[in-house]
Amino acid sequence: MDFFNFIDFKITDILDIVLVAVLLYYVYKLVRGSVAINIFIGIVIVWAFWKLTELLGMEMISSIVGAFMQVGLIALIIVFQQEIRKFLLMIGSTNFANKRNFIKHFKFLKQEGLTTTVDVDAILKACDKMASTKTGAILVLERNNSLDFIKSSGDRMNVEINQHIIESIFYKNSPLHDGAAVIVDNYIVATRVILPVSNERNIPLRFGLRHRAAVGITEKTDALCLVVSEETGLISYIKNGEFVLYDSLIELGKLMKQDLIS
Repeated sequence: MDFFNFIDFKITDILDIVLVAVLLYYVYKLVRGSVAINIFIGIVIVWAFWKLTELLGMEMISSIVGAFMQVGLIALIIVFQQEIRKFLLMIGSTNFANKRNFIKHFKFLKQEGLTTTVDVDAILKACDKMASTKTGAILVLERNNSLDFIKSSGDRMNVEINQHIIESIFYKNSPLHDGAAVIVDNYIVATRVILPVSNERNIPLRFGLRHRAAVGITEKTDALCLVVSEETGLISYIKNGEFVLYDSLIELGKLMKQDLIS
C-alpha cells in the first residue's frame, strides 16, 4: 500500500516537520499584524491545496497550481521584499551566544512565566513627562535583531534605565537630544543614533522625521519604538513599521511588556 507509506516515520521525517514548523512560526512572526499576513495565509492555503491534489493523483489541477506556484515565486519575492530582508537580518544579526537570548527563541513553546528585564514603567513615566512639555524624543528598544549596525552611528553609553536619565538625554539644551536612544535589556547603550528613514508614502504628513525614522527601523528589524512628538506632545508606539493604537499609558505598558517577551 504505497499510499500509506507516509505513516512510516523516520527520525529525519520528524526533524523535517519540526524545522518546517519553526520556519513557518518565524515567517508568521515577521508578517503578523501587517497586510502581508493575509498574503501569507493565502500562500499556505494554495500550497496545501497543491500538495493535496498531488497526493490524490489529480494531475491536471496539480500541474496548473504547481505552475502558478513556480511562476509566482518571483512575484512573491517582490511582494515580500521587506519581510525577506527582515528575516535575513534576523538570522544574521541575532545573538545566540547569550543564553537568555537563546532561550527566548524557543519561548513560543512555553509562554507563561516570562517577564521582561526592561523597566517599561520608568520609560513611560519619562515619555509622559516629556509629552507634557512637548519635548521631542525617540527611543528604540532592541528585541531579537541586533542593532549594532545603528549604534555605531551615535555615542556609546552604558547607563541603566532611569526616568530622569531619559528626560535629561532629550532635554532641549542637551547635546545628546538629537537622534535616537537605543535600549538593550535595561540599559541605554547609545544616544544621538541616526536611524534609516522610511520611504513609505502612506505615513500621514502630520508626522515628522522622528516618526519616519521610527517606522524605518521597525520595518528593517523587530525593534520597538516610542516617539514623543515635539509639535503635539503625543506618544506614538511603532512596531513592524506600523503605528499601534492604545487608549492609555497603562494599556501601552501592557502592550510593550507583551511585545518584549514575544
